[in-house]
Amino acid sequence: MKLLQSLQNDEISPRAQIRLLDNTFMRLVFSFTAVPFVGIPFAIWLYLLGKELTPIIVWILIYFLCALAIRLWHRRYRHDTQQNNASTVISRWLPRINNVAFVHGLGISSLYLITPEKNSFDFFLLLNISIAAIVAANATHLTPVISTFTRFFFASWGVLNLGIIWRLDDVMLIVLMLNLLYGFAIYRHALTSHAFFIQQALLEEKSSRLAEQFRQAKEEAEQALLDKNQFLTTASHDLRQPVHAMGFLIEAIIHKNRDATLIPQLLDLQQSVRSVHLMFNSLLDLSKIESGNVSTATTHVDIGTLLDSVITLFREEANSRALSLRTWRPKRRVCVMGDQLLIRQSLINLIQNALRYTQAGGVLIAIRPRGEECLIEVWDTGVGIADEEKGKIFSPYYRPELAWKIDSAGHGLGLAVVARCAKLMKVKYGMRSIEGKGSRFWMRFALYTGEEHPPESVNTYANTGAPTRYESLRGACLVVDDDPLVTSAWESLMSTWGITVRCAASAEEAFAIIDEGFTPFAVLCDQRLRSGESGFDILKALFERLPDTSGAMVSGEFNSPVLQEAEQEGYLVLRKPLEPAKLHALLSQWASS
Repeated sequence: MKLLQSLQNDEISPRAQIRLLDNTFMRLVFSFTAVPFVGIPFAIWLYLLGKELTPIIVWILIYFLCALAIRLWHRRYRHDTQQNNASTVISRWLPRINNVAFVHGLGISSLYLITPEKNSFDFFLLLNISIAAIVAANATHLTPVISTFTRFFFASWGVLNLGIIWRLDDVMLIVLMLNLLYGFAIYRHALTSHAFFIQQALLEEKSSRLAEQFRQAKEEAEQALLDKNQFLTTASHDLRQPVHAMGFLIEAIIHKNRDATLIPQLLDLQQSVRSVHLMFNSLLDLSKIESGNVSTATTHVDIGTLLDSVITLFREEANSRALSLRTWRPKRRVCVMGDQLLIRQSLINLIQNALRYTQAGGVLIAIRPRGEECLIEVWDTGVGIADEEKGKIFSPYYRPELAWKIDSAGHGLGLAVVARCAKLMKVKYGMRSIEGKGSRFWMRFALYTGEEHPPESVNTYANTGAPTRYESLRGACLVVDDDPLVTSAWESLMSTWGITVRCAASAEEAFAIIDEGFTPFAVLCDQRLRSGESGFDILKALFERLPDTSGAMVSGEFNSPVLQEAEQEGYLVLRKPLEPAKLHALLSQWASS
């Protein structure tokens, strides 16, 4: 059957077939309701002509009753669609709706047959035109299911023309010829309308499938992001512990080393640990930004020094791939207004993105002061971006087609994070790109023109070629940490500075050391201890016992509520891996006070 073929298209889901059936049934209900009102003017006309009204009055009343019945039936149909699956509803209601359409067509054409023959030609012509208008209206609205219209069409228009043949004369012959031509045109129009409805259903199905695929891909990307952040949160402490210990041990070895030939290798090793440290910080900063758990702190930032620390992360990758990684900047110092964490993460993402999609040539990072503004640009000679994809490039989870071919890794968040950072700092950003030639991404910051500049900072991630020598310190320090490797590193490093160190793995051991008469000027506590004790609770208890002692929490945990509470209460929280230079400066300050 043509009807079943149209609804059971393999590309149309049962739910889409139900929507087609809904449209047809709703139009059928409306048509049943409207038709009696069409009969009322003809009844009035017959009354004015003094003709018999009984047949048309009965016809109008029957149609009113049918209209009421069809509405109740439609309510039952709606209930059925909610209770049963689409296939069951179609198999049950499709034949019923077709039969109702056939009866409806007979009902409309019967008005012509029950009209007295002695009426004027004008009356019959107007009745013919009215029925033609009803058929034309249904040719558009009943055609989502073509067989429903076909039954209605042949029952109404076919019977009407049989009635004309029955009353055929010279004038009616002309009407019959016009009716046949009109009927052919209407049926062709109905087939076109049906094709339109089917095409619309197919497009809706395709759109729905694409939307579902996008939703699933988005959920997978979001879940991957959550999994990554959860991994960083739970594993950060364990991952940072050995890096923290390694940094301290290398610093201690450098301090004790007397062989000048080992200095370059030791400094390279120290530089490698610092790079790992920087990568840890970058990962954690990125997680904060991606999760929205970051607040901005606008200040003046030395963009040159910040860029140097970021370049360190990518120098080895660029060299290994034979790509140039260059910077251009003015000779004078340049400071911009922004959030250091967000600027740094934006630079990391832009440079990483440029290197990832550059297979030959290189990447240039430029700092260009322009009047009261400073333009930071990242140029690359990569694959570029197609014109139709440029508007989506900063959207979350979006990756251009060429990007997937070059590198299937990633979730399309790098540039979205840049856009988020720029919006948080309220700075302008953008890009220009030529497909096949390369891209230029930029951010525009307000240039800091005040007299007061941040202190000239030393890039601790650059190899200066000579080891740093620290001043000797005096005093004692208590470290609460249960990792033997870490405690050994604490002891090795601080002993080279002249500090006496005692280590404890629990509160009991810490207070036992104090009871022995050990009086530290500084206490450093790790938060996560194998005993299950809270390092923060131990630190507060030690401060009560030693009110003149300074101290801090030292932890590798990323997003610990306890550490957040400690910071809110005014306690110092240091993150592992801890830079020896920062530790020495802190201990020096505590010792002098």
